[in-house]
Order: sequence, then C-alpha cells, then structure tokens
Amino acid sequence: MFDTKHFAMPDGRRIAYRHIRGSGPALVFLPGYLSDMTGGKATALFDWAREQGRACLLLDYSGCGQSEGDFANGTLSRWCDEVLALIESVLDGPVIIIGSSMGGWLMLMVGMKLEGRLAGMIGVASAPDFTDWGRSDMDKAKLAGGETVYDENPYGPDPTPMHPAFWADGQSQLLLGAEIPIDAPVRLIHSQRDTDVPWNISMQLAEALRSDDIQVTLLKDGDHRLSREQDIALLLRTVEALSKGTA
Repeated sequence: MFDTKHFAMPDGRRIAYRHIRGSGPALVFLPGYLSDMTGGKATALFDWAREQGRACLLLDYSGCGQSEGDFANGTLSRWCDEVLALIESVLDGPVIIIGSSMGGWLMLMVGMKLEGRLAGMIGVASAPDFTDWGRSDMDKAKLAGGETVYDENPYGPDPTPMHPAFWADGQSQLLLGAEIPIDAPVRLIHSQRDTDVPWNISMQLAEALRSDDIQVTLLKDGDHRLSREQDIALLLRTVEALSKGTA
C-alpha cells in the first residue's frame, strides 16, 4: 500500500512519490540538495505518520532518487512546480511543510504559493539563499560563465556539483533580503556545529518571516544532517506539537 508511485508532470517527466492517507494537516517532507525520500528523517516521518494515522507525502525531485530526469537540469523553480503539482493532485486541505537544508529554501517558495492551505512549516538546518552566501566570488564567476562547480562531499566519495542552471535560478529566488510574506506558524531547528549551513541563517530567516509565531531551536551539538536518533525524536515532537496547534 505504501509502494512508490509516479506522477506525470505536463511535460511528461515522472516524479516518484510515496503517500499515505490520514488525518490532517497533511505532512510534506522536502529533502535537501542531492538527497531523496529514502533519507533517515523522511523515512522516520513517514513511519511516524503511518503509526499516528496522519496523511503524509514524500517525493524525489526530478533528477533525484527514483524520479526521472537529469540532475543538471534541476532548479528550485522546477522542483517547486513539482511539489505544488503533487500537493494539488494528492492532498486535500491544509498542509505542514517540513524542509531539510535546501528543502528549507524550497519550503518557503512552496509555502508562499500555498497561501491559505499552509498550516505550518518546520525547517531543519534551513539553507535559503545558499547560492549567494555559500559561494565565493570566483565560484559565482565560473557559474555565471556556464561552468559547473564541484565541492568536496563529506558524505560520499563523489564531489557535489552545482550546475549553472541551478545557481542562476537560485540567485533569482533570494529571500533573506526582504520580508517573506508567510503568516503561518514556523519552527526552525539548527545545530550550532553545522559546518555546511551557519546556524545564524535560521536566525536571519526568523527575522525575515512575517509570521509572529516563530520558534527557533538551537542545538549545541549535532551536525548539518541532524539525523541522529535524538535529532529525529526532536523533529517528530516538533511535528506533533505544531500539528496539535494547527488542527
């Protein structure tokens, strides 16, 4: 009943997803850059939702995981369209978006589009605007010139690419420099020992969001992924508490 399914976008590309029906608000998990719905946080959320009888949606962006497409063609705008299409097709009623790292940037883009359907958001090591603050001037010049930039990957043997299309689209989607028009409750979780996304990014995000219902949880230990048993337990407690407040 929980096997992976595929959703066809208007141009024919097929997006892999997993969905369970249940009570709302429905939970939607957005993975990070080069990640997918088989990650520890996504899997734990899906299992918890099933046990609690909650509606939940996981997905792989095009070019990632089990979805079709070339990762080099992936952009925030493209992936935002995929998330919105799935939410519109698969889910009814209000939703809570949970975004990890890059998924925390995409969470904001999706949330602004959802408007009244957005019941809340939870960001885990959210990384909005990382095409800007996360890149040197030299990298930006290479990307602007059409060159792919590769970074050392602490989580695997292959370097992590940033392609020009993703970078250019990201630079057109920068959010931290102005008010972010989202009024729903927001919970942000970040490790102060995150070596990939500085924890002050979550503080900047809290300041930029228009909502008055914002809580930031800083962990002194942990890493960027926040996938330890205690980290996932914190995430699930946060999901449960936010869900009760928006039910």
